[in-house]
Amino acid sequence: MEKSNSYKDLLVWQKSIDLVVDIYELTEKFPKSEAFGLVSQMRRAAVAIPSNIAEGQKRGHKKEFLQFLYISYGSGAELETQLEICKRLGKLKELDYTVIEAKLEEIMKMLNSLIRSVKDGL
Repeated sequence: MEKSNSYKDLLVWQKSIDLVVDIYELTEKFPKSEAFGLVSQMRRAAVAIPSNIAEGQKRGHKKEFLQFLYISYGSGAELETQLEICKRLGKLKELDYTVIEAKLEEIMKMLNSLIRSVKDGL
């Protein structure tokens, strides 16, 4: 596990906060008809990534931290799926997802590494 006094020191948490901002900015461009559909789902999934990292780290036990990292990783997979759906839908097809997808891919790799690190420390 990364040596850290706070989840805020974790680079994966910092990057996932940036991703949340990007997702909010992207979904502002969606049609109003998606406000309770994809917009809501994508924002919740994005927010869940850093939120679960934070909650797990504050629990103070490696097993619980690991559990919350898996939840965070799952939220990342949800967001990947939702982005793929957006890329296939008519009006949303034209938006540029490349930067967000690259950030999410990096975060997923970082989470995977952190999960392995925490597991090795158990």
